[in-house]
Amino acid sequence: MMDLNALRQFVAVARLEHLSRAAEELRVAQPSLSRTIARLENELGTPLFERSGRLRLNDVGRLFLGHVERALGELDAGARAVADAVSEGVGGVRLASETFLTLTGPLAAYKRAHPDVEVELRWMPADDMARALRAQEVDLCVASQPIAAEGLTAVQLLDDVVGVATPPGHPLAGRARVSVDELAGQPLVSARAGHWQRRLLERLFAARGLTPKIVCEVDEPSAIAGLISAGLGIGLVPGFARRVSAGFAGCWIPVDSPDCRRTVTLYWATGSRLPAAARLMRSTITGWDWDPA
Repeated sequence: MMDLNALRQFVAVARLEHLSRAAEELRVAQPSLSRTIARLENELGTPLFERSGRLRLNDVGRLFLGHVERALGELDAGARAVADAVSEGVGGVRLASETFLTLTGPLAAYKRAHPDVEVELRWMPADDMARALRAQEVDLCVASQPIAAEGLTAVQLLDDVVGVATPPGHPLAGRARVSVDELAGQPLVSARAGHWQRRLLERLFAARGLTPKIVCEVDEPSAIAGLISAGLGIGLVPGFARRVSAGFAGCWIPVDSPDCRRTVTLYWATGSRLPAAARLMRSTITGWDWDPA
């Protein structure tokens, strides 16, 4: 029988494709981790990684990883189900999102209605969400860009127009609309690579053969509006964020492109046995009044 600890260590190495970083994350010695992976490969009778140069998961390893993630996810879900069954409340819920600014309203309503439920929030890039849902590392995910993956159920929450925010006194301030071509050469404040806002920016520019001039890249997208107000540049800001951000002192201008929008979607694993707290959270989010008017 395979050691559960060895399987969890394999998942970490497979995800990072780096032994020393995985050992640091797992807080184990690298030689010990190497021996664990070697024993697992010996038990399976085949290598799981390519070791020529950089460590990389091979095709067999990817196949095995999918089964291991699902198995560990089921075990963790079983433990949570037992905990929920014997507890007096409805347990906890794990929600992942690219940004939580959009969710402050329904999250506050949920906590008011269910104050004893433990809510665990995780920032997560959209690229990791499908794997995390299938592995049952999280119960629900909210993404502002499509997740192209099988085995997920989706409910659209918000279709939001995205505009350009400028600091006060900027030459574009006061315009009724602005084209993407007019943004070329402008200093731009942007989210990190992979975030929906950054991908939208790059997609709009690439469609016109342009490259955005990014002068400020931030980890927390909610900080973009504040940095723009401070005069560091201009940038894409969704209409929803403009309406709920209290301190934005600049101007917001619609972009003359039908593609300058984001769609906010709630995802969960199809067929997953969501705990009661997660089902209540799903109902709160999907039943929220997302009308931007």
